Parts: sequence; C-alpha cells; structure tokens
Amino acid sequence: MQKIIAALALSGAAAYVAPVAPKATSSLAASKDEVIALAEANPDFLGKAIGFWDPLGALDSNFWGLGNEGTIGYLRHAEIKHGRVAMAAFLGYMAGATELVSGPHKILPYRGFEPGLTPPEQWDAIPLYGKLQILVIVGMLESYGEGAGFPESYTHYTKGGLPGFYPSIKGKGAGQITFDLYKPFPIFPEQSEAQKERGRRVEVNNGRAAMLGLMSLLSASAVPGSVPALSGIEGFPQYSGNVMVPFSNDFSLFA
Repeated sequence: MQKIIAALALSGAAAYVAPVAPKATSSLAASKDEVIALAEANPDFLGKAIGFWDPLGALDSNFWGLGNEGTIGYLRHAEIKHGRVAMAAFLGYMAGATELVSGPHKILPYRGFEPGLTPPEQWDAIPLYGKLQILVIVGMLESYGEGAGFPESYTHYTKGGLPGFYPSIKGKGAGQITFDLYKPFPIFPEQSEAQKERGRRVEVNNGRAAMLGLMSLLSASAVPGSVPALSGIEGFPQYSGNVMVPFSNDFSLFA
C-alpha cells in the first residue's frame, strides 16, 4: 500500500489526448525510463528541486502479475484518474459552498434539499436512490474507460496503451450517450504534439495540487485549525459527520 501511495503521488504521467485509440508498440508506453525522464523534465517546483524520487522502489514492483512495466502503466493511469476526480471534486466543493448552489431554490435540485448546507452535508441530504444513480453512472464511465465495448481497437494501459487515455463513448449505452467525455463539443482546435505534451504535464501537476487541496478542505471542515492556511477564513464550512463513511445517513453495516 505504501508503494502505491508513493507512486501515485510522485510518479510522472500522461493525460488527456484526442479520442483515438493508441497503437501498441514493442515497448510499453509506461516504461521506467520514461517515468524518470518525465519526472526530471517536470517544470514545477518538485520537478526542479527533487527530480525523480522513488524511495520505496514502487517503479520496480510487480502488482497482480502485471509485470514491472504493466505495473508502472497502472500506477500512472491511477494517478491521472485520481487527479481528474480531485480537480472535479475541488471545484465542486468550492461551488457547493456558494449561495448559488447551497442557497434557496425555486425548483429543488433533488427531493429533500435543504438550503444552507455545507458541501458534505449536501451529499448526506441526497436520497439513497439518488446516490446509487450517481454511483451507477460513475461505474459505467469507469467500465468504458477500461475498454468495455472496445475489444479490438482499445489497448489497455497495462499492456502498452497510453496511461490516461479515455476512448470515445459517443453512441454507447444503446445510443443514449450523445457526447464524448473528452471534448464533448468540437469547439476546440486540434493541438500539435508539443501542445499535447505540455497539456499532459500541466494536468498531472494540477491533479496533484487538487488532491492536496481537496484533502485540505475536507480536513479543515472536519477538524478546525488542522489546516492553518484555511483556519483564518471566516465562516469556513464545518462538517460534523465522517467523510469516509459516505452512506452514514442511509444505512450502516455495524448498527
């Protein structure tokens, strides 16, 4: 577990690319040498100050018989995915703390909505079936991201595919999905390879910052004063529940 955590936090990664399935090559896209080169070339503070840092030897591991390079592909993909979720969650937390979202609504966004709740309390107030619907949608996106429905054109990130790649899902779900998760509207110009490379580095750095930022928000809301940088914010939303027990208001396995 320590190796996984360290690798997720410190290893380099590649990120969003146009939704065209990458071709497998003779060597995996996620090799140790590439990770070292990415870390040393990272222009952020850690990249310049530390470069490549793997004290637990995570990049020499072999998880679940994937092999060393397959494990590196898994770790890089996991970091990218966690970073994307954290970026969305961080912005969602910030938006949920505004009156535009938490304030009174003429049309309730969901049954049982109460104005003035903090972001974690808003989750608690969502009915169980609403939470299950969210989890089902997330599970569908996860399955498509793992290559479900693309047996021939998709190359898995542990078998030579590009870590962070998400295939096109337009037309999936019996035709009910009308947009791609990546680039849903064709309003952005095509990027050069240099622009894509820069975008991947930026996404990794932003994802790492978002993971730290999100945990800071949750920590400060649960334990006042635990994050000195946030303790001085007047009216910072507090939460008396347990963010690690997301269904505490619905059921308990230990009651």
